[in-house]
Amino acid sequence: MRTYPITGATTALITPFKNGKLDEQTYARLIQRQIDNGIDAVCPVGTTGESATLSYEEDKRCIEIAVEVCKGTNTKVLAGAGSNATHEAIQIAKYAQSCGADAIFSVSPYYNKPSQEGLYQHYKAIASAVEIPFMLYNVPGRTGVDISADTVKRLFDDLPNLFGIKEASGSLDKIIELRYKCPDLAVFSGDDTIDFPILASGGVGITSVTSNLLPDLKAQLTHAALNGDFDTSRAINESLYPINKVLFCESNPIPIKAAMYIAGLIETLEYRLPLVAPSNENMKAIENVMKNYQIVGVK
Repeated sequence: MRTYPITGATTALITPFKNGKLDEQTYARLIQRQIDNGIDAVCPVGTTGESATLSYEEDKRCIEIAVEVCKGTNTKVLAGAGSNATHEAIQIAKYAQSCGADAIFSVSPYYNKPSQEGLYQHYKAIASAVEIPFMLYNVPGRTGVDISADTVKRLFDDLPNLFGIKEASGSLDKIIELRYKCPDLAVFSGDDTIDFPILASGGVGITSVTSNLLPDLKAQLTHAALNGDFDTSRAINESLYPINKVLFCESNPIPIKAAMYIAGLIETLEYRLPLVAPSNENMKAIENVMKNYQIVGVK
């Protein structure tokens, strides 16, 4: 049985901008807040971090900052290394390894819709280019391609550093299929609303958008489930349903960045085009739902 280098609650970090540039000071502060509130790993330059519109230099700097802030703590760095061009993903993966990331996760190629053989070759090339642990990321609703359970099993059998998958298809059937066909694979929830069902079905962690805003509750939910306290985990999961839903009222990460701005956790509400701020109606909806939660670490 393979060991899991990362388990528990992980956060798909937003990327704060100021005057169009990466806000490094705020980024470091947001990561420290995750550490202070029990998050087991932070995930820089994932899709929630607007990785598709970051420059390569910004990618590198985000990973560097995460490694710097997490150094000497119990919080690990699970760095994003995804692209629809395999050579670009390899470049990012190698850099993440060189600067000290604990592991890498890689979103499936978007737009070009490769076959299952293409997905296999893509991931084989990335994982084989590095030595650190590697994790798949399946989010077919955003990429237009689904990594089948059979392809996951083939990759897991062939790649010694592949340890898990962030599964964001929204399908519990897919979770059960993965557990059946690949029982030693570390399955992480990639859908905030169904964190508890996935953990109760043998998942070993979550990668959350909501935990940018509520890291303490997401950590508690995850740790309770992993410790066998399913009543507590389920209760927290259910209490988070309204915020989990409103944070996806528009394309991620539009609502979560708006929520972080409303809470005072980021100074400016900036996105990279083609993403723009939420509608006034959705902005009010996000603000109203947030009133039901205590947001820690706000000055």
